[in-house]
Amino acid sequence: MITKPTIDRIMEATDIVEVIGEFVQLKKRGANYVGLSPFANERTPSFTVSPAKGIFKDFSSGKGGSAVTFLMELEKFTYPEALKWLAKKYGIEVEETVEVAENREEENHRESLMIVSGYAAKFFHESLLETDEGKSIGLSYFKERGFTSETIKKFELGYSPDQWEAFTGQAIKEGYQQQFLVESGLSVKRDNGTLYDRYRGRVMFPIHSFTGRVIAFGGRTLKNDKNVPKYVNSPESEIYHKSNVLYGLYFAKKAIREEDNCFLVEGYADVLSVHQAGIENVVASSGTSLTVEQIRLIGRFTKNITILYDGDAAGIKASLRGLDMILEEGLNVKVVLFPDGHDPDSYVRNFGTNGFKKHIADNKKDFILFKTDILLKEVGNDPIKKADVIREIVESVAKIPDSIKASVFIKECSYLLQIDERALLSELNKMRMAKAKKDSQQQISRAAPLDEPNFFDEPEVKVEKDESNQEKEIIRLFLLYGNRIIDWDGIANTYIGPFMIAELNDVEFEHKTCKTFVEIYRKEVENGVLPDEQYFIHYPEKDIVDLAVNQIATKYTLSDNWYEMHKILVNDEQANMKATILGAIFHLKKQKVGKILESLRKELQKTSVEADQEILLNQYMHMKKVEKTISDYLGSVILK
Repeated sequence: MITKPTIDRIMEATDIVEVIGEFVQLKKRGANYVGLSPFANERTPSFTVSPAKGIFKDFSSGKGGSAVTFLMELEKFTYPEALKWLAKKYGIEVEETVEVAENREEENHRESLMIVSGYAAKFFHESLLETDEGKSIGLSYFKERGFTSETIKKFELGYSPDQWEAFTGQAIKEGYQQQFLVESGLSVKRDNGTLYDRYRGRVMFPIHSFTGRVIAFGGRTLKNDKNVPKYVNSPESEIYHKSNVLYGLYFAKKAIREEDNCFLVEGYADVLSVHQAGIENVVASSGTSLTVEQIRLIGRFTKNITILYDGDAAGIKASLRGLDMILEEGLNVKVVLFPDGHDPDSYVRNFGTNGFKKHIADNKKDFILFKTDILLKEVGNDPIKKADVIREIVESVAKIPDSIKASVFIKECSYLLQIDERALLSELNKMRMAKAKKDSQQQISRAAPLDEPNFFDEPEVKVEKDESNQEKEIIRLFLLYGNRIIDWDGIANTYIGPFMIAELNDVEFEHKTCKTFVEIYRKEVENGVLPDEQYFIHYPEKDIVDLAVNQIATKYTLSDNWYEMHKILVNDEQANMKATILGAIFHLKKQKVGKILESLRKELQKTSVEADQEILLNQYMHMKKVEKTISDYLGSVILK
């Protein structure tokens, strides 16, 4: 467990805008910051960060909380893991009550995989730098490729000894469980149940998560044996889904945001060489086809992608159709070809940083125009093939959600294809209408299956009102005004929070989290502490954090000159705090009394014994008087 003083130091040092800004491109809007949700696919920003309150709220997914909560939601960290990540970022030493090693067996499943992957990265890195075999084979290879000691250390490059059980044997000796060695893909189980190393005799490229933890590996053989695969990569696991990962993104995200552009290359070496040359906004899809998830990862930081191809014509043509996904996600795509025999790795090593940048500046083309040029070279004078090319180009343009941008490309393509612009626009509109019709049919199909009964035969569905809303309103008032001093007629020199606790002493909260919240608040008050909103925003239990954030986060805020601009007066609950606080308390009490009355009515209908009926009737009449008293109070005092 992390000590309370350490947690306090971490919370004090944490800048929520700075932390979330590492994962989401934020823009200032008034007092807050907004960006696209990292939890949902959206085109209009609904993700809001409030630096004043130290919270984020994602109105697309409903998630919200502190910087700690954000890391837990996005990276699936546990509470201590998120705190340790923040501590590392801000250079704070973490004090724990028990050593981590003693608690290894108690770590959750996901964290166990993380721990064993981190251990493997350290093992391979030390094997590269400290063993004779690693130095003579692995380190020599990396040096021949031109990688500096700084690059090798930064990317944690390594070497796996050319022995069957060098890593596995040492890991088991160190106390790591076989289950996690196999699940992470580091070890392979034989038929007889024993384990052996997956990456024997390979140089190792650790793959880092968004927050810098090692989650997988790529291992390259240095042998010329055709029967041995050149690369062996980690299998899918609980911590590694290759479609959601881009190699080098952890090291590139800051530069991508600053340059407002992302260079996309193919392999590990391309990323390392280009990054080492000082061009750090570079990532790789690691030999896999680009996925929508990877595109959206880039889209968090920039709307501009530049794809760097190595000049292999067959490979380029094969990847063209897949790149339409980038257009569909609303990103701008440019393409750069390198001369035959060169890839980004070799080109930057041969021509240096300035030569590399100049080649990109001189040769980059918009993807649509690049695709048009590539396909036209193949058709010659064949009109049938040309018609197919035209249709394929228009299909790509149809993917672009921005209609103005699409119109510009249609104009450019009409010139390159030597075809009337109106004909291309007509074809574009046909495709868009067909897509809209298809999408509409799919929505109707999902909403009303064929075997669904006739609508008019359906029984009437009674929609229940969310009875917890009034309880949540009480929580909101605790958070916003609990530490303010009361200055009302007849009541003074006390805080609103303790006053509310006393007034609600006879009220039983039904919403589980609201009930827990009030119990926590009551205990803190009894201990002489007045908890504020930050206390609950940083509370270790997620349900409490979610409740707190949902009550204080608002999607819209009025501008300072709202009234001057619109001449619309908006009620300010702070103008009459007595009405706001007492109104909420007595509305909640009235709701509770109403439920009791409803229960008594049902009991009266069921009971046939006269004595029991008399008891219930007396209780009912008493509660009606209570209800009237509350109603009279609300009308005469609160609403005036």
